[in-house]
Amino acid sequence: MAEPTVIRARAPLRISFGGGGTDVAPYVLERGGRVMNATINRYAYVTIKPRADRRVVLRSLDYEESTEYTLDDIPETESGSLVLAHGVVKRCAGLLKQGLELYTHVDCPPGSGLGSSSTLVVALIGAVLRFARELRSPHEIAQLAFDVERVDLAISGGKQDQFAAAYGGFNFLEFDGGDTRVLPVQLTDQGIAELEYSLVLAYTGTSRASSQIIKDQMRNFEEQEADAVSAMDETRAIAFRMREALESGAFEEFGSLLNEAWSAKKRMSHRISSPEIDSMYDAARAAGAMGGKISGAGGGGFAFFFCGFDHREAVEMALREHGAAVVDFGFCTRGLQTWTR
Repeated sequence: MAEPTVIRARAPLRISFGGGGTDVAPYVLERGGRVMNATINRYAYVTIKPRADRRVVLRSLDYEESTEYTLDDIPETESGSLVLAHGVVKRCAGLLKQGLELYTHVDCPPGSGLGSSSTLVVALIGAVLRFARELRSPHEIAQLAFDVERVDLAISGGKQDQFAAAYGGFNFLEFDGGDTRVLPVQLTDQGIAELEYSLVLAYTGTSRASSQIIKDQMRNFEEQEADAVSAMDETRAIAFRMREALESGAFEEFGSLLNEAWSAKKRMSHRISSPEIDSMYDAARAAGAMGGKISGAGGGGFAFFFCGFDHREAVEMALREHGAAVVDFGFCTRGLQTWTR
């Protein structure tokens, strides 16, 4: 059979319901983190075209940036939109027997709060391993993605995004020290449809640098700022209750828990919200939303709100009046996928 000419990979982005931030050191190392999240039908994509030589060509389709080098002379660092792709190639260089052209594309802007950077790293690793004919489990791929992003590239952040992207679906994640357990949360097709109809996803119109928010949160914990530490403990506990509500189909309770989670999350760092975000959130609540939160670290990006079917239109209108763009979405129950053509 002819060799495949193109290798593709995609990994789903995620929304984080509760517990986000407890997966970040030093909190996760001292107290253990718990996160409830789910992947959606927005993706990070990677395409690889094999080359006959040993040259490596990296291209970002989103930013129209590119760089080239050879496997025999890999630069120490890369900058801009190609830093993640370069980090994966550098980590996996020993597995590569020939050169490649690698293209990346993500279904959302940077700073979205949907875990796009970590999801792209998972897709990159999936594609490169497929190219190198190396088999790895979802758990191994997620851990490798964490090592590339957090260790090799020293980018601040936690572990939930990598595991969400590799596994897909609704997951309750337990982080204890260096150990990670992925506990799938089972919802029926009807339950997923009900949850999709009850949630409104919207882009706030502003992005944010999550690393600065995370660093501020880490500093608050290290300095034992009482309210911030208490808020982290609370959001970890709320993640447990969210899991139970989803498993039992108590979706209205889940909607109320989103409000509790957002109230706790805002106390973890003053950077997480803003007067504009507070105004938008209050307007959505006044229009009938039971609860909601900014996805990811906070500060901007995407927000989502839980509401009854009879309040959905009013909530969407309130969000638009505050400059947000309502986005259609669905949940995705599959994690990382790779294929050839």
